[in-house]
Amino acid sequence: MTTISAEPTILSKLFINGDFVDARSGETFATSNPATEEKIADVASAGAEDVDLAARAARAQLEPGSEWQKMKPRDRAKVMWKLADMLSSRAAEIGRIETLDNGKPIFESQFVDTPAAAECLYYFAGWSGKVTGETIPIQEGAFTYTLREPVGVVGAITPWNFPLMLAVWKIAPALACGNTVVIKPASNTSLSLLKFAEYARECGLPAGVLNVIPGRGSVVGNAMVDHPGIDAIAFTGSTAVGRGLMERAAKTLKKVTLELGGKSPNVVFADADLEAAARGALNAIFYGKGEVCAAGSRLLVEDSVHDELMAKVIDRAGKMVAGDPLHPKTRLGAIVSREQMDNVMKYIEVGKAEGAKVVAGGERADIGTGKGYFVKPTIFDDVDTSMRIAREEIFGPVLATIRFKDADDAVAKANATVYGLAAAVWTRDISKAHRVVRAIKAGTVWVNSYNLYDPALPFGGFKESGFGRDQGRDALEKYTQTKSVWVSL
Repeated sequence: MTTISAEPTILSKLFINGDFVDARSGETFATSNPATEEKIADVASAGAEDVDLAARAARAQLEPGSEWQKMKPRDRAKVMWKLADMLSSRAAEIGRIETLDNGKPIFESQFVDTPAAAECLYYFAGWSGKVTGETIPIQEGAFTYTLREPVGVVGAITPWNFPLMLAVWKIAPALACGNTVVIKPASNTSLSLLKFAEYARECGLPAGVLNVIPGRGSVVGNAMVDHPGIDAIAFTGSTAVGRGLMERAAKTLKKVTLELGGKSPNVVFADADLEAAARGALNAIFYGKGEVCAAGSRLLVEDSVHDELMAKVIDRAGKMVAGDPLHPKTRLGAIVSREQMDNVMKYIEVGKAEGAKVVAGGERADIGTGKGYFVKPTIFDDVDTSMRIAREEIFGPVLATIRFKDADDAVAKANATVYGLAAAVWTRDISKAHRVVRAIKAGTVWVNSYNLYDPALPFGGFKESGFGRDQGRDALEKYTQTKSVWVSL
């Protein structure tokens, strides 16, 4: 493995009204490389006053005569398309920044996540100018129709696991619908989104349309929810924080959409292609170090093939070695922070104490530097649905394996969770696949695959995994409001 090298040029100030500026308080916070534990930069830490400045800048671009309002929808689309082109051409730069800040392998950040963000921009650029109302013939002597209008200033709050991609999932449809955006990235991983803001400025996005304000969630997030000039909140993060934001937003009756946690079941039937299912099981839980809301963290296996499948999964897991995230062949990077690593290790100890059997990993990994927040890919077997490791979101490379007897038992165990974000079904029986897909309570269900996404396909949760959808036509609902018009003739 190569030595982890120095970071590229870093932007660490707030981005408000088209300029990079210090926080009004002058406060900063340190962001560090989780693979080396070394500080990357001191990032400006926004406060309530900065939130107000950003909201006012965003509001100004919604006023008649503003640059954003004077742009035709197709011209907005051209800016978004240009930004997608730039993101594609600079994937190496922004991907490197994200890897330094988040600890994910450069393979993921440069060749998967950044291209996915660009594709999202391309897709929603195509929607600009196509978000329309409809005529509704009600009675003679009346012309009645609806208008789909921008919701206004969108406040977006995004997490640290996919810092760029999940931010673009909110920015792209919001802009396509004619809104302006104030976004707070996670304080652990603000750097790639600040670089994205620089790209947006280069591509001609008018000042104030996009504002990026890093800072503490308890300060910035709360100030955004409270601010009367922010019309909607689009949040991705934990269920606990989402619940608090929703309660807080009741004071101003903001439109709120939440994409929250998950404890997704990955169901393997005896008639499945077990080689493909084994590969899928590892991808489901170990991609992104398991720091994925839709991670297949519960592997449900039919009794008759349990031993055969587990032998394949354990063998493959043993070949996954944590390494320097900047090495092109690394597939398991560093956990985002010491706090998160400690939380993952706590759950591993909880699983052992509950009586689950560790069949792979179960401890920290050392890549040879003696530093970094690395955890070996960990697999528990003999897990019961009542155990905490089967019920609570760990957000790390930890897999809980649960046996089932038949399809009814599989569905019952798959649904034995407060979450409902994603799931997968592995079987060669297409009829059974469709029956089980319908029975599982989740917003996305893959069949004979896992972790596949497309900008045209909606993504979001059932139950305590939230409501509202990112991606696809359904995302437009989050960023528009309907006006009914009655004209008496």
